[in-house]
Amino acid sequence: MADVVVMVANHGPTGRDEVLNGVPVLRVATPLTVASAPICPEMISRLKSARYDLIHIHLPNPTAVLAYLISRPRGRLVVTYHSDTVRQNVLGAAFEPLQRRLLGRSAAILATSANYLATSPVLARHRACCHVVPYGIPIQQFSSCEPARVTQVRLQYGERLILSVGRLVYYKGFEYLIQAMRQVGGRLLLVGEGPLRGKLESLARRLGLLDRVVFLGGIQNCDVVPYYHAADVFVLPSVARSEAFGIVQIEAMAAGLPVINTQLDSGVPFVSRHGLTGLTVPPADPQALAGAITGLLDDAPLRARFGQAARERAQTYFSAPVMTAQILEIYRRVLGWPVGAEQAASVGR
Repeated sequence: MADVVVMVANHGPTGRDEVLNGVPVLRVATPLTVASAPICPEMISRLKSARYDLIHIHLPNPTAVLAYLISRPRGRLVVTYHSDTVRQNVLGAAFEPLQRRLLGRSAAILATSANYLATSPVLARHRACCHVVPYGIPIQQFSSCEPARVTQVRLQYGERLILSVGRLVYYKGFEYLIQAMRQVGGRLLLVGEGPLRGKLESLARRLGLLDRVVFLGGIQNCDVVPYYHAADVFVLPSVARSEAFGIVQIEAMAAGLPVINTQLDSGVPFVSRHGLTGLTVPPADPQALAGAITGLLDDAPLRARFGQAARERAQTYFSAPVMTAQILEIYRRVLGWPVGAEQAASVGR
């Protein structure tokens, strides 16, 4: 077991501490934000005075890297490496040597998929201390839904429903999914907000698809569940390595949906396997997307087989308890405890 304290950047120039679900959360003041990165000087003093057995940092996170290197706190270091810096800029290039120093001091580095570990030039330098720990979610939150809520979605939007969920940003590839809908007999429900919404709506209008492409905006997890259960197919049409994993695939799989994803050199095709839980197509290819979507919409037995396999894969590999057990085992090894030891550690994250 572990006594965990979470430290995060607060929204605004003042900080506050609270307890959420029994976990202390230290929200440090953020007086300044640069290139979307919060600047939190208070994090340095907090880490310097901390007495944790282990500190777990999630990257990329320039503020946490700087705070750790300056404060040099006691305790072993574990890092979860979520993504390379794909769109490199001046600030990203300046940050890279600091991140390399931090990774060099890590007792363990957690990658979220074997695919990403194999293709990251950053992780290649530290392969000896890398471990694969996929994301886990509360599967039960998505595995069932009140039938009345599902029926309501189907009555409102009809049959042959395609669902996609994500921020409306460049690497999600939603423009190719919208273009694919010209060849698909069905309706696309697109959940999410982002800077590209206006351009995507204009594209759907220009293609005459506003009746078959529905922009639902941002929907919270608890409210998106009926859409997963009402849909026939889930599509993640990402086009860039910035999509390092695609957690929404797990949500769809937990609901028993077959997934169509893209063949990226990231964790995306690792989550939903081609021919097992869905289909994988080349990125940025509207025709391939249309063929895969139509093929699944027209084949109910195949959808059912993929959907059942998707449920089983989500439960086996991507549940929160599975992820937690894997991380705790790595903590034990880093701290030098015997496997399965029931000692308690203090962990700062």
